[in-house]
Amino acid sequence: MKLIENLQWRYATKKFDATKKVSQEELENIKEAIRLSASSYGLQLYKVLVIEDPDIRKSLREASWGQPQITDASHLFVFCNYASVQEADVDAYLELKADTQGLDIKNLQGYGDFMKDKLVSMSPEVQKNWTVRQTYIALGNLLAACAELQIDSCPMEGFDPVQYDEILGLKEKGLTTAVVASIGYRSEEDQTQDLPKVRKATNVLFESV
Repeated sequence: MKLIENLQWRYATKKFDATKKVSQEELENIKEAIRLSASSYGLQLYKVLVIEDPDIRKSLREASWGQPQITDASHLFVFCNYASVQEADVDAYLELKADTQGLDIKNLQGYGDFMKDKLVSMSPEVQKNWTVRQTYIALGNLLAACAELQIDSCPMEGFDPVQYDEILGLKEKGLTTAVVASIGYRSEEDQTQDLPKVRKATNVLFESV
């Protein structure tokens, strides 16, 4: 299984080679892997920003405790969850589903009503926590796709989300920053690249019931 070999190869890269860039073709493949990610009800209540602008990334680095991955990696992905879920979000999904699968949207009304009852009735805090979790599914696909392409990556939670939201103007878009990931190519000076991967043993992590 090539995936296992690729996952053994990858690690959370701490120091990137700032002179190396991910090609546009590979970038599009990574974006497509994210787009095809599973999500609850298929709603995909998040947006992914691909940050290349050096000035913006410099500001984001300051909001990330000075971590060099923010500016030195080839690209920075910022996963932004919807701050709240509206009935219009469900309606937009139903229209897309009907158009994509050639269905009569009237036949999806019951499913739509079910989703609205479950999601829109959530408290704001529960809604936000739920949409944040959706972004992590997409993040997992990014990490796996990068490993397959032999592109280094580093998922990151070490940042101030309030500052990120302000720098990226997310509040007015109804979004909040959930998690970020830098991608690119490891520097030869990254001392963590040759360390053995530390993971729990299979018999400790898994239990058959």
